[in-house]
Amino acid sequence: MSDPARITPRIPDESSERRLVEIRREAESAGKVAAKGVRPGGAPFPQASPETGYYGIPLLKPPSWTWEIPLYFFVGGAAGAAAVVGSIAQYTGADRKIVRDARWIAAAGSVISPALLISDLGRPARFLNMLRVFKPQSPMSVGVWTLVGFSGGAAAVAFAQLLTDRYGSSFPVRVIEQAGQAASLLFGLPFSNYTGVLIGATAIPAWNENAADLPIHFGMSGLSAAVGMLELMGNYKSRALGALGLGAALFESWEGLKIETRHKAAMEPLRHGGSGTLTRAGGLLSGPVPTALRILSLLSGNPKSLRKAAAISGIAGSLLTRIAWVYAGHVSAKDWRLPLNESKSF
Repeated sequence: MSDPARITPRIPDESSERRLVEIRREAESAGKVAAKGVRPGGAPFPQASPETGYYGIPLLKPPSWTWEIPLYFFVGGAAGAAAVVGSIAQYTGADRKIVRDARWIAAAGSVISPALLISDLGRPARFLNMLRVFKPQSPMSVGVWTLVGFSGGAAAVAFAQLLTDRYGSSFPVRVIEQAGQAASLLFGLPFSNYTGVLIGATAIPAWNENAADLPIHFGMSGLSAAVGMLELMGNYKSRALGALGLGAALFESWEGLKIETRHKAAMEPLRHGGSGTLTRAGGLLSGPVPTALRILSLLSGNPKSLRKAAAISGIAGSLLTRIAWVYAGHVSAKDWRLPLNESKSF
C-alpha cells in the first residue's frame, strides 16, 4: 500500500470539472448517482455501501427515547389544546365550567410534561442545560422554551382560578389570570404540535416522509384528546365541544386514509408489522370510530353514552398514535435500506 503522505494531490482539470457537473445534474434529475465512489488510498475505513453501511453498522441510529417520550407527546398535545380551548371559551363567554376544566387539564399537563422529559433525560441538569441558549433553527430548543412558557402560563391561570374560587375575584388576581391566559394561549398551540415538527426534522425515513403532515396531525390528535377529557369531566352537552371533536375525528380519518394510500417504501413501518398494527389501531380509534359515534350522537339527540364512548375512543386513539409513531421510527431506522427502493409497492 502506498504511503498517503507521498501521494501527490490531483489538480482538477476541465475534464474532471465537466464530469462533476454531469454528476450533479444526474443527482438533481434522478435523485441518485449511479457512478461508483472512490476509496482513497490508505483510508482507514472500508467503502460504504447501501448493502453494508460502515463496518456492517446501519447508516441510521434509532431514536434513544424511552417510554416517557410518547407519553410526553400525548400529555403535551392534550394540555396545549386544552389551554387553547379554555382561553377561547373564556374570551367568547362560554360556559365557565368548560373554562375551569380546560385550565386544570392544561395545568396538569404543564407539571407532567416537564417531569416526563426530565425522566427521559436522566438528570434535571440536562433539562436546565437546554435552556442556556435559544436556537431558532433547532426544533428541540424551540420546543423546550415553548414548554417553559406554556408551563408558566398554565400554572399562573390555574393559581388565579384557585384564588378566585376560594376568595373571589380581585384586581391582582385578574391581572395574574389575564397574563397567564395570554401566555398559555400563545404557547399552547405550538406546544400541542411542535413534537410533530421535531420528529419530522430527522433523517428517519418514516418520520421525514411525513414531515409536512405530522404537525397538524399531532395537533388534531391533541385536540381530540382534550375534547374527550373535557367531555368526560361533564361537559358532554356542549355543542361547540362536539363540533371540535367531530372536526378532529374527520381530519384523523383523512390522515389515516393518506397513510394507507401512499405506496412508498418509507411508509411500510406505518402499515406492516407491530408498528403498523399500532398505527392502524390508533388511526381507527382517533378517526372512523369517534366520527361514527359523534354523528350517531347528533342524529339521536346527543345522548351522554355516545358522547362518552366517542371521548374515550379519541383519548385512546391519541395515545396509541403517539406510541405508534415512535415505534415506527425505531423500525424505520433499523431497516435503513428501505428508502432506497421507492418503486416498491406494498
